[in-house]
Formats: sequence, C-alpha cells, structure tokens
Amino acid sequence: MAHPGGERTNVPFPSAPGGRYMGGAAAAPRGKRPAGLPVPDAENSRPRRPGERVEDALAGALVAAVRATEGYGGAVYLRSRDRRSLVLCVMSGVPRSLLKPWWRIPVSGALPMCEAYRSGETQYLPDDRATMLRFPQFTAALPYSFAHAHQPVRVGGETVGVLAVLHSSARRPAREEAVRTGLLRAGHDMEERLTEFARGVPGRTDADAVAYGIEYDDQPVSVRLPTPPAHEVSVGMVEWDLDSDRWSGDDDALALLGVSREEFGGTMTAVEQRVSPDDLYELRAARREAEDTGQIRGRHFRVRGESQDDVEAVHYRPVELWGHVVRAERTARLLVGALVDVAGGVTAAEAAERLPDGLFSLDQDGRVIYANRRCQDLLGCDLEELLGNHPWRVLTWLRDPAYEDRYRAAMLTQEPVSYLVHAPDGVWLGFVLYPGVHGLTGRVFRTSAPAGAEPGRALPPSAAPSAAPPTGLVTTTRAGALYHVVQMASVLTESVTVRDVCRAVSEQLLPAFGATEVALYTVRDGRMYLLWEDGYPQHFLDPFEGVPLEAELPGVHALTTRLPLFFESPEDLVSAYPRLTLDPMSSWAFLPLIASGHPIGSCILGWSAPHRFTTEERSALTALAGLAAQAMERARLYDAESAVARGLQEGLLPHRLPAIERLRTTGRYLPGTKGMDIGGDWYDVIRTGHGVALVIGDVEGHSVGAAAVMGQLRSAVHAFASSGRPPQEVITHTNQLLAELETDVFATCCYIELNPATGRAEAVRAGHPPPLLRRPDGTTETVELAGGVLLGVQPDAEYPVTTLTLEPGSVLALYTDGLVEVPGSDIATGIDTVRRCLADNRTGSVEELADRLLGAARRAEDRPDDVALLLTAYD
Repeated sequence: MAHPGGERTNVPFPSAPGGRYMGGAAAAPRGKRPAGLPVPDAENSRPRRPGERVEDALAGALVAAVRATEGYGGAVYLRSRDRRSLVLCVMSGVPRSLLKPWWRIPVSGALPMCEAYRSGETQYLPDDRATMLRFPQFTAALPYSFAHAHQPVRVGGETVGVLAVLHSSARRPAREEAVRTGLLRAGHDMEERLTEFARGVPGRTDADAVAYGIEYDDQPVSVRLPTPPAHEVSVGMVEWDLDSDRWSGDDDALALLGVSREEFGGTMTAVEQRVSPDDLYELRAARREAEDTGQIRGRHFRVRGESQDDVEAVHYRPVELWGHVVRAERTARLLVGALVDVAGGVTAAEAAERLPDGLFSLDQDGRVIYANRRCQDLLGCDLEELLGNHPWRVLTWLRDPAYEDRYRAAMLTQEPVSYLVHAPDGVWLGFVLYPGVHGLTGRVFRTSAPAGAEPGRALPPSAAPSAAPPTGLVTTTRAGALYHVVQMASVLTESVTVRDVCRAVSEQLLPAFGATEVALYTVRDGRMYLLWEDGYPQHFLDPFEGVPLEAELPGVHALTTRLPLFFESPEDLVSAYPRLTLDPMSSWAFLPLIASGHPIGSCILGWSAPHRFTTEERSALTALAGLAAQAMERARLYDAESAVARGLQEGLLPHRLPAIERLRTTGRYLPGTKGMDIGGDWYDVIRTGHGVALVIGDVEGHSVGAAAVMGQLRSAVHAFASSGRPPQEVITHTNQLLAELETDVFATCCYIELNPATGRAEAVRAGHPPPLLRRPDGTTETVELAGGVLLGVQPDAEYPVTTLTLEPGSVLALYTDGLVEVPGSDIATGIDTVRRCLADNRTGSVEELADRLLGAARRAEDRPDDVALLLTAYD
C-alpha cells in the first residue's frame, strides 16, 4: 500500500500465520483451536446466568490482585473482537477520565500492556525512569512517577488479555518479587474465572469456545476498592403511628436507641426517654413536619447510650430521622422511615465548617462532592455550582491545563501535590491535594506571592508556601486530548513508509477517540485517491476513487478550504451535502492533511454512535491531522527513493531463468522491510560445458555498495561457469576476485553443477546455509556439504567438492539465511521449519511450492534481512 502511486490497502481480518498478528500479538484464525487449548468439559460447565457479563467474572479477581500486590489501582484489558486492539474492561482505584486515552489501544502499540500481551511475559516498571527507557511513548502521555506491572492473562494456553496493577513509587515501594508472585496468582485466578465464564457461552460446543468466548468491545466498568470505613454506619428501620404515637423498630433501630426489645415500651414517651433533653424539641418538631409535609427529612437529635445509673456519666450519639407518611388501614397515618447513625458524618461536616482554610473533596474523576463554606468564599462560587463538576470547568481562572495536570499527578503518584494560583481579585491562593484510592481531599488558603511568581502558573517546589507539605509538582502542562497529540507524535516519528504512517494513524485515532472507521486519501494530478481504509462496508468507497478536487464532497472541501469539517448527526451531514451517499455512521470528522503549506490529502473519521465534538477534541484532531500530513509527506519521499533503490537491485538479478531439459527451475527474491538500504542476495541458473550450474549467494551488509559487489560476483561466477571451469575453480577464482576488490565485505555462496542426463552433481559451499533435498518418496533432508570459509576472507582458501546424485522426482532448494532466520530462535530451527514445509507441500508446481516456502517470510511485519530462493525440480 505504501506507494506514492496511490495504491490502496484494505485492512483484512487478521489471520497471520503462527498465531501472530500486528507485531506479534497472539491471534489464531477463528475456527482453529491453538495447540494446547483444552476442550471444554461439558459436565463441569454451567449455563451462563441471565445478564452475566465478562466484567462480573473479572471484578473480584482485579480487586484481589490490587490488594495482594499492595497497589492502589488496577485494570484488566481484553482483546477486541477483531483481535486488533486491547480494550479496557474493568478498572479499579484509577479515575475513568484519567485513563480515557487508554480505553482502547492497538495490539501493536509500544506500550507495556501491549508488550505483555504480545510477548506473554510480565512487564515490571518500578518508576518513571524505567518506563521512559523501555516505553518512551507511554511516559510522554503520562509523565508521572509511579510503579506499574502488567501480567498476561491466558485461557487454555492462549493470551486473551492483560492484568495491570499500579503502585506508588515513593511511598514504601513494593518489592518486585512480591508483585510478580501476586500477579501470577491473580492471573491464575482470572484464568479460572474466565474459563468458567466462557464455557457458559450459549450455543458454543466447538473446541475453541473457551479461548474465543473471551473478547470485549464495550466501555470499561469501574469497581470500587474496599477501604476500612472511618466509622461503621448503622441504619435501623422504624414505623411511627402518628395517630396513636406508637413506635416499632427493628433490632438495629432499637440498638441505636440503646434499649432491648424487652425493655422498649413502644410509645412516643419511651422514645423521648432515650433522647437528650436538649433535643426533645427536634423530636417533637419532626412529628409536626411529618403531619404538615408528609415526610421527615434529616431531623437531627442525640440519643443516650447504654443506660447508666449516674446521670453525669451518660453519653449521647447523634442520629438522624428520615421518613415518609403512608396511609395504613382506614385513615391511620403511618410514618415509615429510617433512623441513621451519623456519628462522623454530620459531625465531620460541622467540624469542617469551623476550619479557617477552605476544604473540598473530589471524587476519582476530579468532580467536586464537597466544599465547606470557607472554600466557597475563597473560590467565589457556591456549592450548587461546584457540586458534580470539575473545578477547572466551573472557574475560568482555573482552566490552565497545568491545574488539571496537578490533579492527575496526585492521583497517579498517590503523593500530596501543592501549587499556587493567582485569583481574579488579585489574591494568591495556595492549593494542596491529598490523594486516596477513592478521590482526593483538597485544602485552599490565602497566601502571599513569593518572589518570581507568575499569575496562573505553578511554582517550583522551592517557592511553595511554608504552610504546604513537600510538593510533587509536575512541570508539564498537558491534559485531556492533548495527550493524544503527544502520543501520536511519538508514534509517527517511528513511521518510515506511507504504509507505516497510515497504519499508525488508523491504530491511534480509532481507539483514542472511539471512532469506528477511517479513510486516508492522497492528492495526485488534481484527484483524490484512497490510500487506506478501515471499518467501511465493502466497496462503499469505490465510487469516490479518483474524484476531482471540484467535487461536492466534504472530504474534498476540507482539503481545498484547509478547514476541518465536523458533523454530529446524519441530519447535519445531509443538510450540508444532500446528494451524498451515507454509510451507516452517526457522526463524522473530515480533516485536511496539509504539510508545509501543501495539500497532501484528507483523513475521514466516522463514529457509529452519535458523537459530540468538544472544542478540545476538535483542536486535538486538527493538530493530529497536521502531524499525520507531515509524516505522510516525509514517507512519500522515502517510498519514492526506496522504489529507485529496489529497482536498481532487482535489475541486477536475472529477469528470466534459462529453460533446461529435464529441469524445472524458479527463483524468488524478497527485500528486507527495515530501512531503505538494499541487500546483496542473488541467485542464478547458468549453462556450463558439463550441464547446468545452480547458484545462490549473499553479500554481507545492506547498502548500494553491497548490491554493487553482488553484481560483480554474479557476473564473475557467470563468466567462470560459462567457460567450463569445474565447480572448485569457479568458487576459488571468485574468492580471489573478491579479495582483490578490497571492498571490506564478505559473501557466502553455494554452487552446484548438475548433469541433467544422469542426475549427478558436484557441489561447493562457501560459508552458505546447506541446501535442502526432497526425494521422490517424500523424505526431505538437509544436504551436508563440505564447506569452506566465506568468500573474500582468505585469498588462497581451498573449497572441497561434494558429489551427490539426484533421483528423478527430486526437488532441490537453495536459499539465503533471510528465509530461515527467526528472531529469538537459532538458525537450525529455521532450517528445520523450511525442511518440514518442503516435505509437506507435495505440489507438482515449483512456482506454487516457492510461494508456499516464502509464505511466512512474505507475511512478516518486520523482515530484517533479504530473502532469496532457488528451487529446482529434476524430472
């Protein structure tokens, strides 16, 4: 796809070989059970309960994992239905809003959770320095110091998700060994729960039900971490007959009144005996309130504790009465309500109101859930305006992203954070945030401006007010959708080709903003051509291919006007473009791709659900489009230069192999995928005076120089072989020639001269991998040839000759090491893999056989070395 000529790429359903997909993610094709996957036990399986969801199976295990590793938060990612993303399923102890950019991430992403999923290994990162070294993109988006570990979650031997736990890196750091042990146990627990869940999938009886019942494409579910309550709250149920003044209550209500059921008389007088004399008026006023309004709303009074003979020793407990009047038999009025123990509740709020400093509380997502009167006065805003909102949304002078960043820093580091703010009335305010797993408590107070203070900016720790504790200031000022810009920029710096850029845009924009489809167009000769599409119905975009820049289309107008277009409903889009054929989406964004003032193309995003584009999101999408355009322009130049280099290299290889009686030959060449340097692999079939020479070679290095040496060696071997020299002399003379060139490069070569009439062959090997031979009966073996040193190492080296005989029906395979080298494995394993592939594919076509042998290498995302293959079938 990544071609300046405008080839398009449809993103297929992932089905890469070997259980790999997009950078190594484990994903076997549907309908095939991976090795080691257990068959569900029908007897032990239970039907899934109505409404049961996969989140239910994970919630308890996640909470247990966080507590077992002494963390403050955690999350579980599961693979998406299309296996291209990891989707946040369950989270605990971490704000949903803070992790919004990470709800859906590409499997191929350079992130710790993705690496754990792909590699199947635990990733432990004790602090921000370790994270920066290994995952700089992650640190760029979350520049805070905290420890985190990521554990693969497997079902039936297959990785289906990742468990992550978070720890404070400053407050008693957890030991790595303890974290890993706790994660391993939690992973086993999750595997058992997920296995049981998957076996309850209705209508699934095939062997892969366990592995493929685990997938997720919904929004994350938050699970609250349990914390020891400061005070256990008791609630008792009561009934009060307002006409007869009779009372009754359950055991909890009577316990709050401090009497047993046998002692309680059940009358209003008996209740009054348990109430503080100072609060009898409140109790009687509660009766009037119930008669007048039909309800009692939080009447507060104190009741005596256990009965004491000494009146002076009596202690009281604050309670509240809530209730609603209902009509009982005939016209009787019955108050049904609750007696609530409010020790630590109302009393705590009353204490907070007496403080000279402002006090407020934010929930996990940073929304105000409490503010005392002093806080309201200092902020110049009453509680009703603040309640349920982010303070930086309500108060315009707190909208600097730095302030939201302080909240993020406190919640992720779990350390106190302090900073200064210059209020509109000229007063300097000090803020201190004290985080916890369920939110944070904040303190605000008046202070004097220190030297060097700037309005609206946070100060370094040395300038913090003396009243504040040591700070955990963060110097960055990024927040919200700006994190997406940072993340995209870091990813695009690693994108080389146009294909890389398109894939990066697709994998970053779709998950980050929750979009369903993306299309990338480029401009060529005044027309728009599709480069990449993902999520569109099949053939939907065909009518738009090659449309001129005068077309009445939103994607064209966004480019020609250089202004992004956003449509939040189909009605909005149809109103602007009544003749436009709509796809089954609900909202769209049309973004121009402009690089250095030049139009590059357009990026079109679609959302399946109605989507409201905030000002922040529109700005972020526009910025991201600019980054993508710059990367696209750079990649187009790279692709053009790379095409020239590849053309040069391919021009050095034979265009056509000679037709030899009783032989069928074919050659294949695949360039490496990393970098633009060209390699030195070659193959050839040469007529000689004694038969035919089958040659394959590999020059060290990847550069134009290596390709030039390859051309010289191929010409030399061709000349020596055509002159009728025996195999040993051909290689010896070629070795001497390479040494005389003084190129400082070496080469390997395998040269086999075959007599088609008899099948007899003489072979010479110079540091090259051994050939493979499939005999007529199907047995396939590695041909062990006596070998010499690499070409160009020793000018006077000698190369022994090995004689072998090919039987009719044999197939001989010569190859370079790029075909058999697999990262993380030795070359012998790679050779054996190709040998087995040669044995298993008994096709009579050498062309088809060559394609099958190259199949794995051709589909590899990253191929560091070139690949050359020469197949010969002897008939």
